[in-house]
Amino acid sequence: MKFLLLVILVLLSVNVFAQSDSLSQQKAHIIIGDIIISGNKKTKTNIVLREMFLKKGDTVAVDELAKKVKQSREFIFNTTLFVEVTVNVAKQDSNKVAIIVLLKERWYIFPLPYFKLVDRNFNDWLVNQHGDLNRVNYGLKFYHNNFSGNNDRLNAWLIFGYNRQMILNYNRPFVNKKLTNGFSIGITQSKQKEVNYQTDSSNKQQFFKLQNGDAKTYTKIDAAFTMRPNKHFRHTFRLGYTAEKVNDSVAIVNPNYYGNSITSLNYLDFSYSLQYFNTNYNAYPTKGFIGSISLYERGWDKESNLTQITGAVLFARPISKKSFIRNETIATIKFPYNPNFINQNLLGYGSFQVQGLEYYVVDGMAGVLNKLTVGTNLFNKNLNLPVKGDTYNKIPFKFYGKIFANVGYVQNPYVNYNKLNNKLLYTYGIGLDIATIYDIVFKIEFSFNQLGGNSLYFER
Repeated sequence: MKFLLLVILVLLSVNVFAQSDSLSQQKAHIIIGDIIISGNKKTKTNIVLREMFLKKGDTVAVDELAKKVKQSREFIFNTTLFVEVTVNVAKQDSNKVAIIVLLKERWYIFPLPYFKLVDRNFNDWLVNQHGDLNRVNYGLKFYHNNFSGNNDRLNAWLIFGYNRQMILNYNRPFVNKKLTNGFSIGITQSKQKEVNYQTDSSNKQQFFKLQNGDAKTYTKIDAAFTMRPNKHFRHTFRLGYTAEKVNDSVAIVNPNYYGNSITSLNYLDFSYSLQYFNTNYNAYPTKGFIGSISLYERGWDKESNLTQITGAVLFARPISKKSFIRNETIATIKFPYNPNFINQNLLGYGSFQVQGLEYYVVDGMAGVLNKLTVGTNLFNKNLNLPVKGDTYNKIPFKFYGKIFANVGYVQNPYVNYNKLNNKLLYTYGIGLDIATIYDIVFKIEFSFNQLGGNSLYFER
């Protein structure tokens, strides 16, 4: 009898614990009843919903809800459509919540005057070109960064001055119902009074200039197809046609500019890139990861043919509430190896920039660069605007102090007399970064390099 009673008590306890566990599992999950979005006067609602990690009707673990809300806020903000994004959770009943997304849209239309130095950066213009005010471009740039409310962008530039350019480009990231595929088309025409025709032994650019006429002209037409199968990955396939020509004198001072003393190139080019984004803020990440790999193929004849493979990774991690460590690595290789100057541009161009070597360029066919930064958020400051508006009434600024170090190497089988080619490069320094709206980051850096030099560098 006692044994039977014990068995009954055990079975009852198991049943009670099972019911209790079932109830706890029910309580550990919650249903997304509604998603309410407000403030998107221009932007289509589906563009916002696409970036969210929550959907109406989802059943979400309670301990995962905060994480998904945070991720949704970051990905909506990284569309660059809004100056403010707030995502809140409102309880509807015992196991159902509503997600409320509050948005403040950016200004999307910018007819802006254009004024820019023709040189690679401010320090290059100030020191190497002695602050020559004739070396500027000016004109008008028209941007519409949300043309139809689908995060599509229309750009039209008319540039005069030292160089003359006409640029027209349209980009629409999503055209299908699933919001995964998009396209872009563009045309560029340019006429330049001077051309960088070679690099000297001190790793400084050398320029050929015509007093009358154009040193270089080119026309470029391209189209791209994009795929974004999920929130993190992006595929881009691009096809273009370019016709470029230099003055006959350029081929005389450097027969290897295009190779074989020719003065013009016409070629098709193709590129494919795969990108991965998962950061708190793409323009200035303090947490997360960005990775990319790209393949570029240009031309088929001896002079124009070039294949280039490039990979880049960025990893950022908080080390305290306000501080972070960030490491960026980029590597590239080009082939077939040939001495043509147009194939040689590497360090000092585009994203291949070394802090502390802003006055120099290093030509080559392969290279790697690693940039380590340790930074901390010193303070934040809002600049209140005197005019109230629906878009925003204040401009936020975030001030970051940092220390940094760069290590790089550029391999060039054709040039061995330059002081920076085929050698380990290293620099280090301190700086101040100021991040504000529209993904603008101002940088003030004081750096030292292996040549024993130091520099104060400004960048936007």
